[in-house]
Amino acid sequence: MARRRRGNPLALAILSTLHEGPSHPYDVAATLKQRHVHEAIRLNYGSLYSVVDNLEADGLIEARETVRSGRRPARTVYAITEAGTRELTDWLSDLVATPQKEYLQFEAALALVCSLPPDDVTHLLRRRLAALDVDLARQRADLAMVRDELGLPRLFALEGEHRVAVVAAERTFVAALLDDLEQGHLDGLDLWRTLYPPPDDPGPDPDNTDKN
Repeated sequence: MARRRRGNPLALAILSTLHEGPSHPYDVAATLKQRHVHEAIRLNYGSLYSVVDNLEADGLIEARETVRSGRRPARTVYAITEAGTRELTDWLSDLVATPQKEYLQFEAALALVCSLPPDDVTHLLRRRLAALDVDLARQRADLAMVRDELGLPRLFALEGEHRVAVVAAERTFVAALLDDLEQGHLDGLDLWRTLYPPPDDPGPDPDNTDKN
């Protein structure tokens, strides 16, 4: 598989699922959703079949059989090839062992934050902190459901644990940054404020002055 295609984790998820045994693309998607993999990898049914076609064209998977049930359309069952197994092993090993540079939107916003007035940023960070609290509570509830209600072993909840850790770390960062802004402790804040001076005091309105 070309390295450029390694940017699509859905392809990796399909290879991983087919590594367990031949399956139809719809069943692959159902398995990923049942395991909550869609929380970590964007699962788009529309693009799923395009990814399957690309994997087949690259020789990483192959059509094993076509089954038909009643009047329903024929369903093609795919299996991973030897080349696909090698690609899965190499790709997944690389992701586990080597930290990747990820261009996060919030990180980009922080790099450009001086384009907004500091008071506006303070207000926006309060909103983000509230949203992170909601998200963190939801992520922890989802993790508890996987562990307790579904009874799945920890092995199948590792990505959920990672999501909770990442959101919790971001919440800690945002809370500390917000506190520095509100307390005036952020290094460079005075320089930042000079970029957005308050409007000049226009003085008394001449139309309302006492002319006596």
